[in-house]
Amino acid sequence: MSQRAKLFRALRSNPKDVRVTDACKIAELLGFEEKGGKGRHRVFARRGELTILNFQDRGDGKIPTYQARQLIVMLDEYGEA
Repeated sequence: MSQRAKLFRALRSNPKDVRVTDACKIAELLGFEEKGGKGRHRVFARRGELTILNFQDRGDGKIPTYQARQLIVMLDEYGEA
């Protein structure tokens, strides 16, 4: 299984336990580019997509569950291929 497939599987199987670094990698794999952020926030956007992904470190290196769910929606939208 590829690293990409492992990241996608981990995101889907446990959205309560997604590391900020993994979320950023997944966003980039889906064609999103980092557009900035301050402090514990990382902001990603994709050309032609109205949704902006904003990942916030909860303080333990992980993102909130609702942000992981938003990322899963983008994964469904842009495929796992």
